[in-house]
Amino acid sequence: MRGLLPSAPIVRTNRSIVRTFVGSLALAVVLVGCEEQNTYVAPPPPKVTVAKPEVQTITDYISLTGTTSASNTVELRARVEGYLEQVLFGDGDRVKEGDLLFVIEKAPYEAAVEEAEAGVERAKAQRDQSQLTAERVGRARKTGAVSQQALDEAKAQEDVDSADVLGRQAALTRAKLDLDYTEVRAPFDGHISRRLKDPGNLVGSDEDTVIAVINQTDPLYVYFTINEEDLLHAMDARKSSPEAAAKARDLPLEMGLADDEGYPLEGTFDYADISLNPSTGTLLLRGTFPNPDSTILAGLFARVRIPLLEKSASILVPEQAIGYDQLGAHVMVVNDENVVERVGVEVGPASGDNRVIRDGLKGDESIIVNGLLRAIPGKAVEPVQQSESAQAGDSKPAS
Repeated sequence: MRGLLPSAPIVRTNRSIVRTFVGSLALAVVLVGCEEQNTYVAPPPPKVTVAKPEVQTITDYISLTGTTSASNTVELRARVEGYLEQVLFGDGDRVKEGDLLFVIEKAPYEAAVEEAEAGVERAKAQRDQSQLTAERVGRARKTGAVSQQALDEAKAQEDVDSADVLGRQAALTRAKLDLDYTEVRAPFDGHISRRLKDPGNLVGSDEDTVIAVINQTDPLYVYFTINEEDLLHAMDARKSSPEAAAKARDLPLEMGLADDEGYPLEGTFDYADISLNPSTGTLLLRGTFPNPDSTILAGLFARVRIPLLEKSASILVPEQAIGYDQLGAHVMVVNDENVVERVGVEVGPASGDNRVIRDGLKGDESIIVNGLLRAIPGKAVEPVQQSESAQAGDSKPAS
């Protein structure tokens, strides 16, 4: 028994070594397995929607702002003194040329006409009597019965009485005019304001009393200004287009009001001021627009667009594809290696939902129109054509 005791620790030591070896082997296996599971795999490049720029023939425009104005405005005034008897319109009515609007008391002026007519008849009778007298004195002078002085006096009286007839006729004309002025009529078709004097008031006393205002808004005027840069651009465009220069007076205009989409109203350019305003550096222009129903009032804000000339092979890209930063306007382009590039562009006028690109593109690039936030210059992307994207139901812009 005692001889066996020394061998026991040796058995325990071997077992510990085995256990340690097995544990190390298991740990190595676990570590190897973990290392294989954590191997880094690069994510796929983000998808972006691309489209080719459109190439179209478009018209170059200059967009301006202005104000509508009546083509004619008249202040109706009482031209004779008297009490206002009648107002024959409703405030704000549409009136026609020649419509009777106001009546001032007529009686004093009718009496003045009758008095002037009587004066004319009296003067004519006196003139006729003077003519007969001059004829009798002339015959007596031939026989020597009267002196030459008597004949001269008779002819002079005839001339005075003839002149008196002319004076009386002028007074009659003036009296008839005053009588006509008691009726105030519309000088043209238009809208009349509210009455500024009520019946019973004395008007035309020591002043030309304004009793209403009429605006003619068919045709309608639109006044707007153009700055020096746009003016020179328009002049250059007309130099390059003889037809446009020949039709400068009939240059078409397009107009939209504050609540209109686009420019639905069509008119023509008809006036330009003779010099620029030195304070603002702008030139006053005017356009004429039909307004048959007089639905457009004077004084409204208006957007005006002037077409200059047609340009062929103009490059257009969607408005949402254009970005702006400190370096200016740009678009994101996917090159042949599917890498994003930033391309600076010079933008032109809008054409619907697109924007004209004056410089920077050739027209065959793949422009990123959707997924711009995932497009980083120098990074690869997976481009998807816009038509394919629309078929897949991804037509909405990605954030």
